Amino acid sequence: MQIAANKAVSIDYTLTNAEGEVLDSSNGGAPLVYLHGAGNIIPGLEKALEGKQAGDAVNVTVEPAEAYGEFNAELIAVLGRNMFEGVDELEVGMQFHASGPDGSMQIVTIKALEGDEVTVDGNHPLAGEQLTFDVKVVDVREATEDEMAHGHIHGEGGVEH
Repeated sequence: MQIAANKAVSIDYTLTNAEGEVLDSSNGGAPLVYLHGAGNIIPGLEKALEGKQAGDAVNVTVEPAEAYGEFNAELIAVLGRNMFEGVDELEVGMQFHASGPDGSMQIVTIKALEGDEVTVDGNHPLAGEQLTFDVKVVDVREATEDEMAHGHIHGEGGVEH
């Protein structure tokens, strides 16, 4: 069975950056299971897997525009500590949910702390990065009606409700 929209796909993968540093891998763990065509993985990888089948190997380099987007300096802001009311100890690397410019929720990461100023970054940690995926397709099956309705895979290697 070929990978196409509304198929449940299981992959083993290793993700590296442009310097060859391993950023993530399923090695030693369960394969990643996702619903193809539902935006569960980055667009560049999803396109590269289209039409593949169990046993196929794919090595693809994905540019930022087809991954986590270009780095956007407008998503960096300096806020007062008083904006973090109820949080006793702030540390670089902490993440919070915040309202984005368009009103949607986004995750911001504390990048710097200086006196009463807190610098946060709303970019995805991999924004602006060229990413390389080394993938082996483990399995392809029909997605269930529930999985298609929910937009993600349930059960083994997927999301449990």
